[in-house]
Amino acid sequence: MHDVLRPLELMLICLAGVLTERDLLINLYQREENRILREQLGKRPRLNDDQRRRLAVLGKQLGRKLLGEWASIVTPDTILRWHRQLIAATHDFSDRRGPGRPPVINLLRRLVVRMALENPFWGYDRIEGEIKKLGHRLSPTTVRNILKANGIEPSPERRKRTRWREFLRSNWSCLAAADFFTVEVWSCRGLVTYYVLFVMDLATRRVHVAGITRNPSERWMMQIAKNLTDPCDGFLSDKRLLIIDRDAKYSEAFRDLLRRSDVQPVRLPARSPNLNAYAERFVRSIKTECTERVIFFGERSLRHAIDEYLEHYNEERPHQGIGNRPITLDPESPPASAVVCRERLGGLLRSYTGVAA
Repeated sequence: MHDVLRPLELMLICLAGVLTERDLLINLYQREENRILREQLGKRPRLNDDQRRRLAVLGKQLGRKLLGEWASIVTPDTILRWHRQLIAATHDFSDRRGPGRPPVINLLRRLVVRMALENPFWGYDRIEGEIKKLGHRLSPTTVRNILKANGIEPSPERRKRTRWREFLRSNWSCLAAADFFTVEVWSCRGLVTYYVLFVMDLATRRVHVAGITRNPSERWMMQIAKNLTDPCDGFLSDKRLLIIDRDAKYSEAFRDLLRRSDVQPVRLPARSPNLNAYAERFVRSIKTECTERVIFFGERSLRHAIDEYLEHYNEERPHQGIGNRPITLDPESPPASAVVCRERLGGLLRSYTGVAA
């Protein structure tokens, strides 16, 4: 293998999310083994219809650009053509006309596919039972044929792959994310860089600033970990998982202290900011709406601005990820008959609140 990972291997590591290091090494080894086998064969292998279906479904999800880097057995155009033929075949029932068992209607086909994709641990019998609850009858064999025609593998194969989105959803209520951002502050010695560590409750989008310092030493980080995991008022007292990147400031001692408090740190693969997208989006928001629009003189002015922004963010600002409403807004609140504008930081931050007449 090459001494340096190619872009394909790096992308594979970023998308793996929660796979173990052993699984990644096995995957990379199998890819290299397949590459050597193709070099030994010296010719393109012949695929059957079932193999073409599976490649067509997965290839369509990758898209033409990634297929150009990944596909090695056939060209991207061939895989996309197989996918178009697969789609056309699902709407072609000419071979089922005449006497015999009535065809399965398209609604049931789409329902079977949806259940299989949303529930990787469900086998043919479980899907057949769910369909039966809805007043329809399908045999497990019919379910198997529908999934096979759509390039979907059996449950034992599907359950081996846990997508990052599925991991987030299954642990949503007990999941938090942490990250740093920096702010330049004027002092008597010139510009000084301050590090701001924040933690976000992903389920509610509520943000807590854990600390602000010029020197995020290990001693400082250990004290922050104790504060966050305090059983009485710690922000992570009811959380079980904390997403962090591979910054050296999250030392082994810091992670061990979290584990002893029943908070498991989830370290992301290197160079994968998209896997901590909610925290990254908060950094973008506070910079564009606050810190990049203010010149700070001294630590006190920085702390005041961040405190004001956090109150605005947690209490007043609408968030698209939760229905474009503020975190604390009651969905059942009646329409207001009068509107009041609330200003913070000299009008830099504004929000509008309804009041009763």
